Amino acid sequence: MSVIVICGATATGKSDLALSLAEAIGAEIVNADSMQLYKGMDIGTAKLPLSQRRGIPHHLLDVLRVNQEASVAQYQIDARNIIDQLLELNKPVIVVGGTGLYIKAILDDLNFPDTDPALREKIAKQGQELGQDVMHQRLAKLDPAAAAAIPKENLRRVVRALEVIELTGKPYTANLPRVGSSKYPDAKQFGLVMERSSLASRIDARVEKMWDEGLVDEVKGLISQGLLEARTAQAALGYAQVIKFAKGELSQSEAKEETKRATRQYARRQETWFSRDERITWIKGSSRQQLLEEIISSTIGQR
Repeated sequence: MSVIVICGATATGKSDLALSLAEAIGAEIVNADSMQLYKGMDIGTAKLPLSQRRGIPHHLLDVLRVNQEASVAQYQIDARNIIDQLLELNKPVIVVGGTGLYIKAILDDLNFPDTDPALREKIAKQGQELGQDVMHQRLAKLDPAAAAAIPKENLRRVVRALEVIELTGKPYTANLPRVGSSKYPDAKQFGLVMERSSLASRIDARVEKMWDEGLVDEVKGLISQGLLEARTAQAALGYAQVIKFAKGELSQSEAKEETKRATRQYARRQETWFSRDERITWIKGSSRQQLLEEIISSTIGQR
């Protein structure tokens, strides 16, 4: 098997499973979490420290500064280049992450519409004046599927979706490909699924751990590195809430609870996004070993 994708909602154990699978089949890992692209955004993105990567090469981690804007078009180019190089070396590739659009950008022939700077600026100004809730509601009316996939906190992506809709006269999601146009047709996708109550508990525990590990100090350090200069990074879950705490808009306990709530909402949006892709095999197990065996029997056994 050349390319294996492990996807699903946040806090379902994707990274840990990917490590075990990489060890078992001699693979390298390509990150598909849009916020783990950023240097220094470690605690809040649950990025595996180098010491916990078991010597397995990880690609597309820490490639952007926090004051840079992530681009799915550039990610597509970079990820495919890395994957193609690994495949040429007969090295299996595991793509792991919860950013559905990034995974789709690797696998499928996405159409990236042109941009109109004047229009983008006009919509961005509306966003600043009207707020993220109003802009997200506008997107939900025009393209419910896009609104389900894009969190309201990520105003930059909401603005981009509205720009594409106005430029093309079509829903933003109309630019996504239909199943069957895969760059890697033999790729196998596996989605981790978990009972809603169990996932909510894991999310709450993860947020508590992030605070204990020093998320507030991490965010304050990143602010000095330009976190507030770009829209994408500062909209990340946890980071946006700590920024509000740093500005005095939320108490620290309110910021923590808001992070838990927003993360649970994001997990539901991830589930909605991935549920639309019929190529994904959903797996659920009581142990990591059980999940690992299921993936290996579904892939290695078919070669």
